[in-house]
Amino acid sequence: MRELAIIEAPSVLGLRPSGVQDLPAALLDAGLSAHPGTVHAGRIEAPAYDPRRDADTGVLNPGGIAQYSVRLADAVGAVLDAGRFPVVLGGDCSILLGNLLALRRRGRYGLLFLDGHTDFYQPSAEPTGEAASMELALATGRGPRLLTDLEGRGPLLRDEDVVAFGFRDSAESSRDGMQPLPPQLHAIDLDGVRATGAATAARRAIDRLTAGENAGYWVHLDVDILDDAIMPAVDYRLPGGLTWQELESVLLTALGDERAAGLDVTIFNPRLDPDGSIAVRLTECLNRALSART
Repeated sequence: MRELAIIEAPSVLGLRPSGVQDLPAALLDAGLSAHPGTVHAGRIEAPAYDPRRDADTGVLNPGGIAQYSVRLADAVGAVLDAGRFPVVLGGDCSILLGNLLALRRRGRYGLLFLDGHTDFYQPSAEPTGEAASMELALATGRGPRLLTDLEGRGPLLRDEDVVAFGFRDSAESSRDGMQPLPPQLHAIDLDGVRATGAATAARRAIDRLTAGENAGYWVHLDVDILDDAIMPAVDYRLPGGLTWQELESVLLTALGDERAAGLDVTIFNPRLDPDGSIAVRLTECLNRALSART
């Protein structure tokens, strides 16, 4: 197993400056990661935020996100080249594009997408043009070319190399007119996770991601996959979600496989956690899960 390298990626270009940019500092202050040999591999600052929706793409900050994705991919690539395991602390979910670009430069990889939302919106259906509601669609080649064909390498993922896991927004996304998930993209919603148990569902997801020609897979964690009752420190809240124990078992399964290539953590908003107790609990969960790497 490889030693850990933490990259701070506090971009809010795909959302808004609501507080998620403080995620890295909050988790590092809470003790992530205390594992021996862990290094800090830099902080990638985002371009200036533009609140105006781009007329050509219908997306907020598309040029800035494209530029940021390349810079983040460089940082993640340097960690991979050094033989370490990248842990990328966002920011909003649009940082996923940079992480996947780093892998796409190296070949074909998969994605375990842990998120309370499917984030498969097309710009015309996303009310404010936030790429943080579109990143899975963009990564699989759906959306404006500026964001779906980074460095001419798009799409970053094939549909069949993705498992969307634990989401619970089907009614909301259908009401809003989000494009449907493609049939080859494997989807296990919250009810599906509960039907078999979180650890079993995670094992089946990893088996699927490693059964084909992939060199490995990335793990994307949007903390709104957690139950709203225990994770209210997010910008878009939904009832229900995983327990801490369920999330930990999923992450232990995912990160314990040697083919896991990296992890990102997004959307936790410390400004909605005034006493810091949620940051401490999230950090405990992540540290225990990351022990699978060390």
